[in-house]
Amino acid sequence: MNPTESRPERWVAIAGVVVLSAIAVAGFAAAIWAAWLFHDMPDAADLADYHPPTATRAYAWDGTLIGEFSRERRIYVPYDAIPPRLAQAFLAAEDHNFFKHGGVDVSGFGRAMARNVLNVARGRRLEGGSTITQQVAKNILLTNDQTIGRKLKEAILAGRLEQTLSKERILELYLNEIWLGYRSYGVGAAAYNYFGKSISELSIAEAAYLAAVPKGPDNYHPIRRKQQAIERRNWVIDQMAGHGWITRAEARAAKAEDLRVQAEPTRAKYRDADYFVEEVRRRGLNTLGDKLTEGGYYMRTTLDPRLQSAARLALMNGLENYDRRHGWRGAWGNVTTLAGWEDVARKTARPAERRSWRQAVVTSVAGGTVQVQTIDGATGALAAEDVAWARRGKGIGSGDLIFVAPNEEGAGFRLKQVPAVNGALVAMEPHSGRVLAMVGGYSFSLSSFNRATQAMRQPGSAIKPIVYAAALENGYTPASVVMDAPITLTGAGGQAWTPENYEKKYYGPLQLRKGLELSRNAMTVRLAQSVGMPKIATLAEKMGVTRKMDRVLAMALGSGETTVFRMAGAYSSFVNGGRKVEPHLIELVEDREGKVIYRHDGRDCPRCDAGFSGAESPRIPPSGAQVMDPITAYQITSMLQGVVQRGTAVSAASLGYPLGGKTGTTNDYRSAWFMGFSPDLVVGIYVGFDDNRSLGEGETGSQSAVPIFIDFMKTALENVEKKEFKAPKNAKFAMVRGIREAFRPGTEPRVATAPVGGGAGGLPRGPQPYNQVWKNGVTGAPSAGAAVNPPPPKRPDDTDGLF
Repeated sequence: MNPTESRPERWVAIAGVVVLSAIAVAGFAAAIWAAWLFHDMPDAADLADYHPPTATRAYAWDGTLIGEFSRERRIYVPYDAIPPRLAQAFLAAEDHNFFKHGGVDVSGFGRAMARNVLNVARGRRLEGGSTITQQVAKNILLTNDQTIGRKLKEAILAGRLEQTLSKERILELYLNEIWLGYRSYGVGAAAYNYFGKSISELSIAEAAYLAAVPKGPDNYHPIRRKQQAIERRNWVIDQMAGHGWITRAEARAAKAEDLRVQAEPTRAKYRDADYFVEEVRRRGLNTLGDKLTEGGYYMRTTLDPRLQSAARLALMNGLENYDRRHGWRGAWGNVTTLAGWEDVARKTARPAERRSWRQAVVTSVAGGTVQVQTIDGATGALAAEDVAWARRGKGIGSGDLIFVAPNEEGAGFRLKQVPAVNGALVAMEPHSGRVLAMVGGYSFSLSSFNRATQAMRQPGSAIKPIVYAAALENGYTPASVVMDAPITLTGAGGQAWTPENYEKKYYGPLQLRKGLELSRNAMTVRLAQSVGMPKIATLAEKMGVTRKMDRVLAMALGSGETTVFRMAGAYSSFVNGGRKVEPHLIELVEDREGKVIYRHDGRDCPRCDAGFSGAESPRIPPSGAQVMDPITAYQITSMLQGVVQRGTAVSAASLGYPLGGKTGTTNDYRSAWFMGFSPDLVVGIYVGFDDNRSLGEGETGSQSAVPIFIDFMKTALENVEKKEFKAPKNAKFAMVRGIREAFRPGTEPRVATAPVGGGAGGLPRGPQPYNQVWKNGVTGAPSAGAAVNPPPPKRPDDTDGLF
C-alpha cells in the first residue's frame, strides 16, 4: 500500500479517537457532576408528615388572643379550612395549571430555561418558571441558590412530590410555607397581619392582594408602593375572572376596592398585657424550650383582660399622679426654629400605652397662655392649670418639645410628662395562684424590665403580717400584749441599733391587733425577739417570700429583698386558709392536634370523666401545702381588715367592701408598698425609683400605693357580690376590747372584764367603737393585770419599716 494513500485515513482515525475521548471525558465529568449534585438529594417522602415552624398563640382565660411566640410568624391552616377563592387567587397568580401538570409545567419551564441561558451570559438573575410544586420543593427541601443545578434538583423533586403527596396536600404546604412580607409566613398569618382578619373573612380583593405578594413583597408593599400593589392585585383579579373563578361583575367590584391594611403587623389586638405576655414567653421557654416558638401550640393563660386593662391604667395614673406632685421637670427637647421640628420630635418616642399623647412644640408664650402645635398639625392652648404647674417647676418657653393630650374637659391640650418613678402591680386569685393581671412598669414600650417579677425591693412593713403569724403559731393569741416602747439592741459590728416608730411616739403595752394595725416598729422587733427569727424566717420561706431569709431582727421590719410577685403569693396564704399556692401564668398547653402537653393543675379528679348519674359531684382536694394553721391565717386576715378599717390604709374603706391589707414604706422612703386583698383577690403594689433613691418626704405606702389599689379595685369589685372572709369551722370567738377575735380552741379568754357601759351580764353590746373601748381595761388578755391606756394617734399615719 502506498503510504501517501493511507495518510487521510490515519487523520480520520485520530480525529475519531479524539472525539470519542472527548465524549467519554464529558460523559465521565457529567457523571461526576451529577453524582456530586444529587448525592444529598432530599427525600420527598419527608414531607408526608412535615409541619413548618408555627407560632404558639397565647390566649387569656376568656379566649382573647394576647400574643404569639414564633421564630417565623405563621398560623398553620389545613387545606379544608382554606377558602376556595383564596386558593384560586394563588393559582391564578402562580400556577393556573396546577391541578393538570405532573409537577413541572414543561412549556413554561422550557421557556424559562431558554431565557436563563441568556441571563447567565449577561450575569442576570435566573427566572423561575416554577410551578407551585417546584416552589414547595425549593422552599422546604432546597436552598435559594440561583443555579442551574438547583433548578434541576427542583424539577426532579417536584416529580417525586407529585408521586408522594396529593395535590391538596402540596397546595396546603405551599400556602402555609410561603413568605408574604409584613412579618408573615403563610396565608393565615398574612391575613391577620395585613388586614386583621382570619382567612375566612377576606374579600376577593384582599385575597388577590395576598396572591400578588409572592412575586416581590417589597415591590408590592401596601403602604410604600401602594400603586404598584394595586396594579398587581388587579392583574390577579383579571386572571381569576379569565379562568372563570369569579364573574366579571365581581372582578370589577374587587378592582374598585381600595387597598387598606393595618399600619403595622400586630401579634394581637389586645395590647394591655405586654409585661404579662413577655413573662409568659420567658416561662414558656423554660418549660417547653425551643418548641415554644415553632410548635404551633395553643396556650391558655390565667389573664383576665378586664382586670389587666384596669391594672395598667391604675398603675400608670398612680405613677403620673406621684410625678405631678413632685413638679414639672422641663421639656424633653428644644428647637431654635420651627422648620423641621417634627423630625427632631420623632426621635423621642411617646409611651405606646398612652395612645392619645402627641409630641408637640411650644409655638408662643404670651402672658398666661401657651400655644402649641402637635406633630400631626393640630394647634391649641395648654390648660391654664398646667401652665401654672410648669412655671412652678422648670418653666416652659417657645421651642420646647413636650407631650400633650386632648383636654377632655374643654378645648386645647393638657401638658403631659413621662414619670421618672416606676412601680408594679400584681393581681392574683388566692385560692389557686392564678395571676389575673400583672403590670411590670409604667410603659413596656419605654422599658421591658418587669418590676413585678425581676425587681428585688425591700418590702418594709408589708412583711410584718408574717412576723405576727409566726407569733400566733407559737403561743401568742389575739389577746396577747406586747410592749411598744423604745428598744436598743446590739447590731452588726457591735454597734447599737434602735428601731423607731414612724412618728417617734410609743404607746406602751399593746395587743397584737393594735400593733399590726398601726404598724409599730418597736413592738414588732420585741415580738420577733420573743418568737425568734429562725421561726419567722422559716415561715417566710415556706410562704414563698424568699428562698433564704437571714436570721436577723432587721428582717422583721422588711430589710430583706423580694418581689411584689412573691409577696402576692405569700399574702394569698392568709386569704385561702393557710395554704401555699404556686403563682402561675400558664394554665394549659396543647399541641396542634389538641393533645395536652402541659397542665399546671396536677390534682387528680376521680370520676370527672364519668357521665352524670345523680350522685354527688367529685370532690377535688385543695392544692398547696399547709404552711400555717387555718385559724392563724384567719386571725391575720381579721387584723389586716383592721388596717383598712382603722389603720394605715383607712382610705381603702371608701370602697365599701370587706377588704384587708398592709402598707409598707422602706427606709428613707425608697419604696412604697400596699398588699391588699378581698376574699377572692390579692393585689400587690409597689412604687419606687429604679435607682432606689428616695421618693420624697411623706411618700409612704398610704400616700403612693393605696390610691393605686383603690383605683384598680373600683373596676375589680364592680358587680361583685359582697361577702365576708370565711372563718374556719373550729375557730372560737371572744370579744377583746370591743373586737370579735378568733382563737384556737382552748386559747380563747376564760374571764372577761366588762368595759364601762357594758350590757347585761357585764359584756359589751356587740362590737364597740375602737378608739373608745381602747381606753378601757384589757378584756381577756392573758398577761394583762392592769388597764392599758395608750393615747391613740391623731391620724393613722403610715408607721412602716423606717429602721
